[in-house]
Amino acid sequence: MSTSDRPAPTRRRVFAAAGTVGALAAVAAVLPGTSRPVAAPAEPAAPTPSSGGGYQLSEHVQRYYRTARV
Repeated sequence: MSTSDRPAPTRRRVFAAAGTVGALAAVAAVLPGTSRPVAAPAEPAAPTPSSGGGYQLSEHVQRYYRTARV
């Protein structure tokens, strides 16, 4: 289908299409059963040790220190 075969969009068609899309969006917003899924509750964080503060010199921290050297 070439461009000369298609009818040119008129202002009336553009506004009719916009109204249709708006009406469909309004209907979709009020329909029951279309609620968004609820996220699972987050797991509680591990308690911090009483004699430290929680800092651990793990492998990824040591790797960062090696790459940050000047």
